[in-house]
Amino acid sequence: MKILVTGGGGFLGQALCRGLVERGHDVASFNRGHYAELDALDVVQHRGDLADAEAVHAAAAGCDAVFHNAAKAGAWGPYEDYHRANVLGTRNVIAACRAHGIGRLVYTSTPSVTHRATHPVEGGTADTVPYGEGFKAPYATTKAIAERDVLAANDATLATVALRPRLIWGPGDNQLLPRLVQRARAGRLRLVGDGHNRVDTTYIDNAAQAHFDAFEHLAPGAPCAGHAYFISNGEPLTMRDTLNRLLAAVDAPAVEKTLPFPLAYAIGATCEGLWSLLPLKGEPPLTRFLAEQLVTPHWYDMAPATRDFGYVPRVSFDEGLARLRASWHAGH
Repeated sequence: MKILVTGGGGFLGQALCRGLVERGHDVASFNRGHYAELDALDVVQHRGDLADAEAVHAAAAGCDAVFHNAAKAGAWGPYEDYHRANVLGTRNVIAACRAHGIGRLVYTSTPSVTHRATHPVEGGTADTVPYGEGFKAPYATTKAIAERDVLAANDATLATVALRPRLIWGPGDNQLLPRLVQRARAGRLRLVGDGHNRVDTTYIDNAAQAHFDAFEHLAPGAPCAGHAYFISNGEPLTMRDTLNRLLAAVDAPAVEKTLPFPLAYAIGATCEGLWSLLPLKGEPPLTRFLAEQLVTPHWYDMAPATRDFGYVPRVSFDEGLARLRASWHAGH
């Protein structure tokens, strides 16, 4: 099949492109930049902005399916920037699927669409955990709108599914882990609360596998069509254990110091005020949304994904750490 991957140059995007090529598909990617890694896979690259309907329409021409993985992520920035990429961009992808008669759309969502302050999610499924309210971050707000649009688009001609992988990590991560390492080595990393809240994470190969599994089962009327699913390794660990085991794998110092949640929340609010008022460059070191995320239990039940499209994590947390350690040492 000819498959378009939006955001194919990113961490998960490259894993999706690589896996689809290995499965014998003809793969194209829609990116803002150009990536040598995709050239090496013989992936055709279309450069453009998701908010540009004509560019998205042109990239989707002749495709049989779309993996819509691209998004503007982050904890800070103007709402309009997130809306253009995440909401308008997703609507452009759906419109391109309609225009070209594309029958399958796999959407990469996020558990953040269910975020509700410090309300814990322990063993929840997409059927039992409602969408969040009162989001304090434009990323979560716009991803929730986009996910609803994707699921509402499911019908007899376009089968859609939304996957919510939780905290993707592993070799090739150029976002989450490097930031953790930088802060840990500078002595600026803190646990919010006591660090004993249990959280799920997802090894990169498992995140990609979930997309492939859903794609292979996706068709009009299929059990997964029109539904959302949490995705993770299914091995919830405490936030303290998760961070310190990841840091140890890349020879970074452990984080032991803590911030009480009320103080962390107040610091986040202060940072948001300063970054809005001055404004300062980059993202604040802490926001209210991030403080809530770091202190709250978030782990999920994989049974619906297993039932509806056969997803079973193939790489354990320990095996993922071993692969991360080997990759990190090979590159340093």
